[in-house]
Amino acid sequence: MVKETKFYDILGVKPGCSPDDLKKAYRKLALKYHPDKNPNEGEKFKQISQAYEVLSDPEKKSIYDQGGEQALKEGGVSGGFSSPMDLFDMFFGGGFGGGARGRRRERKGKDVVHQLTVSLEELYKGTLRKLALQKNVICDKCEGRGGKKGAVEQCPTCRGTGMQVQVQQLGPGMLQQIQTVCPECRGQGERINSKDRCKQCLGKKVVRGRKILEVHIDKGMVDGQKIVFNGEGDQEPELEPGDIIIVLDEKEHPMYKRNGSDLILRLEIQLVEALCGFQKVIRTLDDRDLVITQMPGDVIKHGDVKCILNEGMPRYKNPFEKGRLIVQFWVQFPKVIDPTVITQLENCLPPREGVMIPDTAEECVLEDFDPEQEARRRQHKNVYDEDDDGMHGPGQRVQCATN
Repeated sequence: MVKETKFYDILGVKPGCSPDDLKKAYRKLALKYHPDKNPNEGEKFKQISQAYEVLSDPEKKSIYDQGGEQALKEGGVSGGFSSPMDLFDMFFGGGFGGGARGRRRERKGKDVVHQLTVSLEELYKGTLRKLALQKNVICDKCEGRGGKKGAVEQCPTCRGTGMQVQVQQLGPGMLQQIQTVCPECRGQGERINSKDRCKQCLGKKVVRGRKILEVHIDKGMVDGQKIVFNGEGDQEPELEPGDIIIVLDEKEHPMYKRNGSDLILRLEIQLVEALCGFQKVIRTLDDRDLVITQMPGDVIKHGDVKCILNEGMPRYKNPFEKGRLIVQFWVQFPKVIDPTVITQLENCLPPREGVMIPDTAEECVLEDFDPEQEARRRQHKNVYDEDDDGMHGPGQRVQCATN
């Protein structure tokens, strides 16, 4: 004889049933009322899990059969019940509906994404940056409980489910159910009396903490690349901490432009250098000096492109191999030339091509072209055209008078 049969009734079995019958009953009900499948039956799922945990343990079952739930509480067993989800995972091996419960068991907090501005020099040479971040950490005073031991109680509003279901009538015979987070417990399924709350975290279970991260920027990293610090995100009770993700933001360089593993440099030279040769010193991103020489007689045209091998960006994870340094030449022409030296200059340069001018050709004058002035002229012309159209009204045309 047993004192009470509540747990047996919950599982739908009789006292004295075999362990296999008990497992079958639990399996059937747990699958039916699991929150992933039936969100509105969270309390029922807890009762099923608690009943199975007691009846499947010979010691707890013996205490329950002799004295009921009261005997379990007096024996200190009430505080030793496992999480319903943990019990479910242990029983089913961590799988439910294609892995839904496996994902629940591995619930993880939100990741924190932080953008870090870096210079092209830092991506070229590599560097170590220290980053101070604020994040939530579990309160050490209450150990993440939010208050005194035993002060946590089930939320009466949502009955521990963390969710509320509201029914709205859309029309005659048409109802709509809307599931929302419980405002009383903010989805936690539990609450703490104000007088029992932790003085340090005020019942929130977490406090703000400061974390110093050492961000290693390797040679050759690229704009937008992510550096992940696993488990360094905000902490939350019963959740695996999320990650802190650092996203590199490359700052524009005044001289160099990056294209993959290549570096592009626009080098301005004078006309005399383009025609007669030159020597130039190029300062690299790691503070070295490169000397380039163009021999006299080898003419550089405006827009010509040359390259220096193995002086571009280091390749990521292979920093001893570099791309190319691409040099684009920008020839600066003089604005005016002294008329007294034009004859000497003509003697030094290749002769002009002869031009035959037809007798009917007309003389014209070349003027400087100002794009901004041309844009203003077009804008004013459009305004005048609109005014002219507006004088006659839409759809009206001027007609000549007829007799």
